[in-house]
Amino acid sequence: MNTVIDIAPQLGVSATCAAFGVPRASYYRKRAPVLGPKPRRASPARRLCDAERGAVLAVLHEPRFVDLAPAQVHATLLEEGRYLCSLRTMHRVLAENAETRERRDQLRHPSYTRPQLLATQPNELWSWDITKLLGPAKWTYFHLYVLLDVFSRYVVGWTIGHRESAALAQKLIAETCERQGIAAGQLTLHADRGSSMTSKPVALLLADLGVAKTHSRPHVSDDNPFSESHFKTLKYRPETPERFGTIEDARGWGGDLIDWYNHEHHHSGLAMLTPADVHFGRVEQRVAERQAVLDAAFHAHPERFPHGRPIVQRPSREVWINKPLQPPSTAESSIALAH
Repeated sequence: MNTVIDIAPQLGVSATCAAFGVPRASYYRKRAPVLGPKPRRASPARRLCDAERGAVLAVLHEPRFVDLAPAQVHATLLEEGRYLCSLRTMHRVLAENAETRERRDQLRHPSYTRPQLLATQPNELWSWDITKLLGPAKWTYFHLYVLLDVFSRYVVGWTIGHRESAALAQKLIAETCERQGIAAGQLTLHADRGSSMTSKPVALLLADLGVAKTHSRPHVSDDNPFSESHFKTLKYRPETPERFGTIEDARGWGGDLIDWYNHEHHHSGLAMLTPADVHFGRVEQRVAERQAVLDAAFHAHPERFPHGRPIVQRPSREVWINKPLQPPSTAESSIALAH
């Protein structure tokens, strides 16, 4: 670098830096004399004094100006025959006081809590939702309402209407709770934030029935996964038509398909038992029957089971919506740190 500094004035700075592969900025920085800290710039004589700047800030804080941009304040004051300072100085005063953010009173979106719900038995936690079924013509729909027990995946109530209606949802919930024998304080009903789910009639009904209610966070489909998964199962069945000619056709389809889902569909989330088996307490009976079949097969040909006697899988005793994350144990943390 010293060589570059020595010969650059004779050969030219650009050519010399290019020949030695040295950036010109480095050359000028190295060549500049080492100086102390830059002297502080003197305050301009035209700068407002502290009292004047305080007065400007006080005007900006007035109730009529507190939500306005400085340009609006400046123009209003001029029309009133007042001049406090330039528009740029108003911005400087606000910046000095950390008030340069958006000054208008805007809507602030609340922070929604992640719902964490646990079911350990039937009729403890229900999930409900509404989905559209295509009608006979374009832009025509029928609306399928489904109440699903989260623990057993059993459809405890359903109906199909011409439109999404809080009154229809209210009627369905009331009738289903009566049919299932729901007592006050027993049930939590979870849903998304659709208009029917958050309606006042439904909220008042649930309060009268002693049913707690929770809602998904906005635009978070994972907060209501069981209803979403159920609708996908129904709509992807081969017998589900693309469109329904009448609401009676839709209701006939719904009755047959939900009966199949409850009593014949072997659910992967229930260790391949049916929702009805889990909802009505037939798990032990079904597990014993399956175990007997496997034991017979094992005793007849044990060589076909290299891992030993097969054990029938059981459905989980806990079903969560957004299970809390478990902190790692001390041993696990030590292993992670060691690696």
